[in-house]
Amino acid sequence: MKQDTAIKLFEERKIRTHFDEQMEEWYFSVIDVVEVLTNSANPRDYWFKMKQRVELEDGIELSTICRQLKLTSSDGKKYNTDCANAQSLLRIIQSIPSSKAEPFIYVCI
Repeated sequence: MKQDTAIKLFEERKIRTHFDEQMEEWYFSVIDVVEVLTNSANPRDYWFKMKQRVELEDGIELSTICRQLKLTSSDGKKYNTDCANAQSLLRIIQSIPSSKAEPFIYVCI
């Protein structure tokens, strides 16, 4: 694993991360966070629908506060993945109704 990537664990579940040396901040895979907080069988679908819901309700496009970074998937290949820094991730977590949200913030961010 490279120095600029890491795996964080929350309740024994993996959260892929990437450290941007230029910006000096960590980015977290939004899909991994959604999966951990919601226990969704399809976190990509949940994230897609959540972006639509938040845009309709709050007028905020969550995609604009994310970056696409190439992260290694479970199949060993790298794919563009929505990632958010700590500040953006906090905003995203606010839109997820989960009792795990607060413990996640303290453990991972």
